[in-house]
Amino acid sequence: MTLINRWEGQRGSSNPQDHFARIFNDLFERAGQESNLTTWAPAVDIFENEHELVVKADLPDMDPKALDIRVENNLLTIRGERKFEKKTNEGDYLRVERSYGSFARSFSLANTVNSEAIKAAYENGVLTLTLPKREEAKPKQIKVTVSGTTNAPAMAAAAGAK
Repeated sequence: MTLINRWEGQRGSSNPQDHFARIFNDLFERAGQESNLTTWAPAVDIFENEHELVVKADLPDMDPKALDIRVENNLLTIRGERKFEKKTNEGDYLRVERSYGSFARSFSLANTVNSEAIKAAYENGVLTLTLPKREEAKPKQIKVTVSGTTNAPAMAAAAGAK
């Protein structure tokens, strides 16, 4: 059976150090939450397959025209700005948790990426960048051919030995 205790402020702490630590933790948590409202960096997933690298960035409520995507010196940079649109009076908001403002994310690319053929698409608030690999960087399979005449007597002998 699980026992649930009610927390009652200072009664829960056994010494002043615990109380002091809790106050500092609360202050840092609040400061961290407030800083999330002023600066932001969109979440990004990057994966690779045989032919390309794919970058997906969460950019809800972004105007795709406000995005600046560049590749310079093997550095992919995504820049943009999500503006806070005041469709209602600022005093009418009960809570504002989403981040607004300018952002920039940069990622180093390997020399294997063909930067001339990068494609960008924006759908349902997700920016998808497809970065194809150069032909010389794509894996190549080399088939081994087995000569039927050279191995035939050895295979027949091995089959007869069984």
